[in-house]
Amino acid sequence: MIFDDWRSWTLSKNDALLIAGPCSAENPDQLSTVAEHLQKLGVSIMRAGVWKPRTRPNSFEGKGIEALKWLQELKQRIPIKVATEVASPQHAEAAIKYGMDVLWIGARTTVNPFLVQEIANTLKGIDVPILVKNPINPELALWQGAIERIYNTGNKKVAAIHRGFSSYQKSKFRNTPSWQIALELKSTFPSLPLICDPSHIAGNRHMIFEISQKALDLGYDGLMIETHPNPDEALSDADQQVSLQGLSDTLDQLRFAQRHSSDALFISQLEQLREKIDQIDQELVEILSMRKQLIEKIGDYKKENNVTVFQLERWNEILNSRTDWGQSKNLSAKFIQEIYRAIHDESIRIQTEIMRKETEKK
Repeated sequence: MIFDDWRSWTLSKNDALLIAGPCSAENPDQLSTVAEHLQKLGVSIMRAGVWKPRTRPNSFEGKGIEALKWLQELKQRIPIKVATEVASPQHAEAAIKYGMDVLWIGARTTVNPFLVQEIANTLKGIDVPILVKNPINPELALWQGAIERIYNTGNKKVAAIHRGFSSYQKSKFRNTPSWQIALELKSTFPSLPLICDPSHIAGNRHMIFEISQKALDLGYDGLMIETHPNPDEALSDADQQVSLQGLSDTLDQLRFAQRHSSDALFISQLEQLREKIDQIDQELVEILSMRKQLIEKIGDYKKENNVTVFQLERWNEILNSRTDWGQSKNLSAKFIQEIYRAIHDESIRIQTEIMRKETEKK
């Protein structure tokens, strides 16, 4: 699947695709103030939600068609592209009718393949960029599927928005980034533009710069940042919206790194380091193979002695000791634990397979 480069549908000269604007379109004055500021900053697209489905009722849920009319009128006065969220075929039809330049499918919609397909069918043949946010839960297949449904209508102006994932675990984030999921999506679709939404990942304006910089350092193509003239008075998601000056400060501080370098010395040194990493990785694979052989022998012994595959005491011993070993070498506890959980899962799978084969023989 080959997607259009984002520069082809934004005409932006920036190093990254920049999208910014209020969480919700609240009134014409608010939109004008934001649009004028964004134009001065060179931000190529203004975002503004007009339908705001909330988790619970009796809160501000957007102005709908009325807000679309504000945005349509705004575009006639200020030369800026406008993006808005659509959550149904009816939303998509209305957004196109009132001249919205870019549409995005939100996290709550991405989880529903039937609804995504209905929106895709409605937009078939319409030359408008579609941005697809990741689903609420960390399910890569749902994200991929939504993108494929849009692409299969013939639209190559598609991009992904990474806005983080819900989690029951306590976290400093509103939505856990789980960066590896977004990077795996990019590995699957290399030409797909990948945009970070630090506002929804953070949940508070004080983390916007930190998350934005990390995304750019990871090679993301752009950012979608929520901004408001008076964030504390915003009718939705007040905590995560930065002020207009805050947006300016954030963009001024961001470092936009290049994906490649033509410097001969840099390339030579990088290749040398990568060769050493390749050698170490080969040794790691050899060691994992040796470990697998030992696991198979343990599985045979457990089978012969009718002992359960999972041994809680041994697992706790492994997890604790390896964590200590890692930390003594300046490796993070989380990193070591994730590695050994994967290794342990594979060990359980191997031993379970040995037990299953014995059961089938009987």
